[in-house]
Amino acid sequence: MNIREESLKKHYEWNGKIEVVSRVPVENRQDLSLAYTPGVAEPCLEIQKDVNKSYELTRRKNLVAVITDGTAVLGLGDIGPEAGMPVMEGKCVLFKEFADVDAFPLCIRSKDVDTIVNTITLLAGSFGGVNLEDISAPRCFEIERRLKETCDIPIFHDDQHGTAIVVAAALLNALKVVGKELGNVRITMSGAGAAGISIAKHLINMGADPKKLLMCDIHGILCDGDENLNPAQAAMAKITNGGKMRGTLADALKGADIFVGVSAPNIVTKEMIASMAKDSIVFPMANPTPEIMPDLAKEAGARIVGTGRSDFPNQINNLLAFPGIFRGALDCRASCINEEMKVASSHALASLIPEDELNEENIIVSALNKSVAPVVAKAVIEAAKETGVARI
Repeated sequence: MNIREESLKKHYEWNGKIEVVSRVPVENRQDLSLAYTPGVAEPCLEIQKDVNKSYELTRRKNLVAVITDGTAVLGLGDIGPEAGMPVMEGKCVLFKEFADVDAFPLCIRSKDVDTIVNTITLLAGSFGGVNLEDISAPRCFEIERRLKETCDIPIFHDDQHGTAIVVAAALLNALKVVGKELGNVRITMSGAGAAGISIAKHLINMGADPKKLLMCDIHGILCDGDENLNPAQAAMAKITNGGKMRGTLADALKGADIFVGVSAPNIVTKEMIASMAKDSIVFPMANPTPEIMPDLAKEAGARIVGTGRSDFPNQINNLLAFPGIFRGALDCRASCINEEMKVASSHALASLIPEDELNEENIIVSALNKSVAPVVAKAVIEAAKETGVARI
């Protein structure tokens, strides 16, 4: 039985991967009076006087909503909100297992941006943070932007920022191995959707030269003035591709030091990798089949290869980022997750491998390492305090 068949069998057995467990006893009248009526009136009145007391008198301080509209679920596309629920439940399991964050899945039956934003805004008082998941681009950009304006709790689209944070961490260590500097390298990216644009922005925030960064979509290299770009792509085209280069992904890879792929399977050839600069770093992360298989990339001359898969070295997995990020944001009651907190997360992740242990097949810590979240959380809290968004 393969992993897909086994997983389906298990899901039938599990009947759901999460459940609600009481934190208080209800064994007698005294217990009932304390946990519910009449005693529960007192915390209600305290919260009425000061809504911030909701973080102390309810589970809100440790509760994250994992929200999707089902439009970009894994590699399955627009399969609907209910069909996205197994993924959302799985995300909630990871929050709990890796950072002791309570998370609850919510699937919204709408693709309308206004409806989604309004729904989440109205629910925000129940949670300490919101993790957006599997929402298609470019709608996800507007949804996140507007929620940050209307909500006073952290809003984090993991498909964008979690991916970017882990890519940057792996890249920092890979550059140490090959002896190159982030500000001097040429970067080519395949994929200009939610993840691709976020990775590009984050790498620029980390110190990459935007003029030396080329982004490609299905039509080729993004260039300022192209008419077929959506607003988010057009904004990136204005700050990247300093030479206003046009052409295909193959053209963009010639002489590049780094390739990052978040696009489609098998679209990069050995010849394309061979045309890159010496000691190239290749991160083909399309799942389950990457843009080029690691063995082929290595044969073609890539010095370091990382993918999103667990069966190859250097797995670049969002699990390394989001549990610790939310743990830190919740613990300092941050009002948002800002760029400085994301940069700090990448540096914290990179630091988990001592420099004397770095090598071509060891540039990022294992996704199953449960010591990661506390390190990331500590860095997030420090950055939140330094930037004034921590509220305790």
